[in-house]
Amino acid sequence: MAGETTERLALFEEDPRSRRRRGISGLIGAVIVAAAFGGVAGLIGGTVTGLVVALVVALPLVYVMAASIRRRVWLEGSTLLVRTWGLRRVDLVTATRLDLVVGDVRGSRTVSLLVNAGRRGKVAKVDLAVFSGTGGRELGILPLRKLANALMNNTEANGLVFGELLIAELKAEARGAGVAERPLYRLASVAPSGKYVQRFTMEAVSRFVATLD
Repeated sequence: MAGETTERLALFEEDPRSRRRRGISGLIGAVIVAAAFGGVAGLIGGTVTGLVVALVVALPLVYVMAASIRRRVWLEGSTLLVRTWGLRRVDLVTATRLDLVVGDVRGSRTVSLLVNAGRRGKVAKVDLAVFSGTGGRELGILPLRKLANALMNNTEANGLVFGELLIAELKAEARGAGVAERPLYRLASVAPSGKYVQRFTMEAVSRFVATLD
């Protein structure tokens, strides 16, 4: 129908309180790291050198933290909209590479889909679930369903494999499976401990999906 707009879905948004808490924690961390480097430099080269080093160390850390706080991801049809300082669009259907990434920070594991559009370095990361111990939080049923639909139509990067993974997650949710029985949790649990980021290629995800019921 002409003029019809595509629904825009927010993906895995944090509540404002969590964002503020994360921002304060990141700022304190940046200050501590900058002060440590500045203190060492100050002992060697004097006060001015220490202040300069502290500033040089703090600025990029604060920039990264601020970009992380501002980051939002939406799904509009088959297109991911990623906002940090600007807005970029990454099409799931035409993406040239897809990977599953598991991040491990302070005992929490985040399972994310990494989408590479292959043009001008356009990359988008979609957090699918965050697990801590035997509990966690997952992307909602509707966003998972729409992500799976878009991925199924990607032939260049074999999105069918990733779509099947998300459908298996939806099936587990529908039959009331516990968190530990769900595919995303099982993938997160097999990632090696002690690694900040673990990348699962399409081949690795394909082998895992083949083991699912």
